[in-house]
Amino acid sequence: MTALLDGLAVNPAAPTDLLLRLLEPQYESVWYALASRRASFPEEVTAAIVTHPHPRVRGALARNPFVDPEVRGLLVDDPHGMVRDRLAARPDRTRPVRPLPDRVIHRMLTTYDTGSLQELICSRQIPFRVLRASCRHPQAAVRQMATNVWKHLSADERAALLKDPDPQIQASAQRTLETDDAQAMERSLGPLPAPRNHGTALILVNYRLSRTVVDWLLNDPHPDNPWILAHNYSTPPDVVAGLAGHPDPKVRLELAHRADLTPALIKVLAHDTDARVRTAISLRPELTEDERAAIDYTTDTDEDFGPYEHHAHPAPDPAVSAAHARSHHPLLRRLAARDPALPAALVALLAQDDDLGVRVLLAHNHPAPPPELLLRSYLEHQGAARDLLLEHPRFPVAGLGARFADADTAGERRLALLDPQLAPGTADRLSRDPEAAIRAGAARHPRLPASRLLALLADEELGRHAAANPALPVTVMRELLT
Repeated sequence: MTALLDGLAVNPAAPTDLLLRLLEPQYESVWYALASRRASFPEEVTAAIVTHPHPRVRGALARNPFVDPEVRGLLVDDPHGMVRDRLAARPDRTRPVRPLPDRVIHRMLTTYDTGSLQELICSRQIPFRVLRASCRHPQAAVRQMATNVWKHLSADERAALLKDPDPQIQASAQRTLETDDAQAMERSLGPLPAPRNHGTALILVNYRLSRTVVDWLLNDPHPDNPWILAHNYSTPPDVVAGLAGHPDPKVRLELAHRADLTPALIKVLAHDTDARVRTAISLRPELTEDERAAIDYTTDTDEDFGPYEHHAHPAPDPAVSAAHARSHHPLLRRLAARDPALPAALVALLAQDDDLGVRVLLAHNHPAPPPELLLRSYLEHQGAARDLLLEHPRFPVAGLGARFADADTAGERRLALLDPQLAPGTADRLSRDPEAAIRAGAARHPRLPASRLLALLADEELGRHAAANPALPVTVMRELLT
């Protein structure tokens, strides 16, 4: 019976009074499914969950990845620390995280403890624009967050933080400033040779290095040192040049990503024996299209090509995206395809691109991809994010039943289940499909014949899916509770 009630809890047609009953103590086993797996709630049910006496119910809503972040944000002042911690942490990882509303973020920043705030900052629920603007916020707790985007601040904004009236912000800004001070970082390491631990690695990889520390890394036999020197932005030019012939391709690949490579080193690495190194060099902004074409680069079609959490990053430069969209290099066009602000003319251009990655990235990341591109991308690419395409409001569902109900692969037969006008007989047949996922989808389809739907309620495997079918009569839903 618990399985049936779990299905009923996520049934989009379940009436408000029934959902409210499922929040009563005798249905405790269903609380998690109700609060964490639905994409929307009637207003009364939302209020009942947010004020539910048991924190497990409220905590389940806090981690719900399907519901609008505005609804999760109603828990911002929950009295229980566990619920607040779950709101601060990333929702369950079934899909890209969405940002919390600004007002909720600001409330958390000014009332939550340090541990919860660290969870929040790492959760990617704060839009980059909020982080970028935090240096001007009237509340000190919010301004301190600006030190996390120090390199994106203007000189005046950095200076203001260094002179902030709050001593904690001053100290935080000073510590951030010192990451670019080689002597300060040398003092942080202490006497050389420094112990190799997480704190030491953080400094060596990311902070400005003194020549003393660079020489120590060059002479110390630790296997990570060449990669550290190839990666660190402050490594002196002579050391960078000496690493171009390093036998480890991972070191040379790290060099290829450096912003300060000389034309001579770019020329050397463009002919590297490792294809990954050559490919990284081919993407460098200082190259012309002809120079890129002359490099023997490779493209990978086995990537996930999924959605990008745009809100957590600076917005792409429109001019750069436009140039990338028109490039002959498919990897640059892939970068353009991830830009959600790409204009319609370039969307139309990339939708016909001959590179699979370009097309699929465009389908996942643009808010208004051509409907036929969504279907084509689903059919042509089977990456981890494939099923998210089916949830796009522009996905073309009309006529899919006739086209795909008899397809050879389960992934294609699943398309038939998106058709709102699926023939009842076809829905019945698919409820007996060899693939479990197809059977489950058919059991949830509102065009499934009533007799088959009611029969499936007694099926051990498909009962929960039948209980989630919006065509299930309300009288039957109520009977399931008793």
